[in-house]
Amino acid sequence: MVRWVVYTLLTALALVVVANIWVVTSTSNKVFLDYHELPDSDNDKVALVLGTSQKLMNGSPNPFFENRIRAAAMLYKEGKVDHFILSGDNRTKYYNEPASMKKALMNYGVPDSVITLDYAGLRTLDSVVRSKEIFGQDELIIITQCFHSYRALFISQYYNIDAVVLVAQEPAEEAALKVYFREYFARTKAVLDLYILKTAPRHLGEKEPLNI
Repeated sequence: MVRWVVYTLLTALALVVVANIWVVTSTSNKVFLDYHELPDSDNDKVALVLGTSQKLMNGSPNPFFENRIRAAAMLYKEGKVDHFILSGDNRTKYYNEPASMKKALMNYGVPDSVITLDYAGLRTLDSVVRSKEIFGQDELIIITQCFHSYRALFISQYYNIDAVVLVAQEPAEEAALKVYFREYFARTKAVLDLYILKTAPRHLGEKEPLNI
């Protein structure tokens, strides 16, 4: 019995390690720290900002949220983005990630006319897939932190979306250790979702092409 438990744990550990190596190494060339290095495009440039809570559990500002918004606003002001899809969770009327992101972006001077809200971005997979299937985008600049970027790109590649990531600033390491730890397992789940479970977004509906 003990032997089987050990084998099971070792197999699970190997799966996590292999999945993480695959996800990171297959996408790292699409991760950019400097917006000047983003590849040029002949199409209108659309950025997908991946949602997260505006506040931490203790009520203080969430640095992941703040830094993604700051990076998005900077891209717009530098002329690197023409339109935004703000995708996140909208589980209750009191918790609305897309609306919070829109308000924050507009506070930086980004006009309402270049913002589209995706209220069904419940997971990274949902946000990425819906950007193509609902909003008609097969070329994206994704805005998130570096640790999260590899998984978002891995999903994008699976769905034949030509995506790159502009990395938003990471918060202090001590404030993010739990998030980083969870990401190792999230990458493993992404591999299982795409190649084994064939997981689809929880909500798909009528197409809503962007007005750009």
